[in-house]
Amino acid sequence: MADFDDILVAAPPKRAATRRKRERQRPKRQPRYHVVLWNDEAHTYEYVILMLAELFGYPPENGFQLAQQVDTQGQAIVLTTTLEHAELKRDQIHAYGKDLSIVDCQGSMWATLEAER
Repeated sequence: MADFDDILVAAPPKRAATRRKRERQRPKRQPRYHVVLWNDEAHTYEYVILMLAELFGYPPENGFQLAQQVDTQGQAIVLTTTLEHAELKRDQIHAYGKDLSIVDCQGSMWATLEAER
């Protein structure tokens, strides 16, 4: 018959193996990415607010705050999500079209992706 000390020594490896097995079974969280909207002088606040409402569902107040951040800080994170969704939203920004309020507007705004830290 095993004494008490032998049982204590044998128990932890079994628990550790069970813990490792559970960790392997957990679904891994996908890395997240920021969609960063960049400033330019060829788009109005109204354009940015409308684009953010149509593409992201932001109410006008949030759209204004983000437009102001882009204008004053040069950029703003408009969404943090999975890579696939972030790529879709970036592409939608690029395809949104030019600001019709500005005569010499060349096209859509620019957005990039950055890995969340």
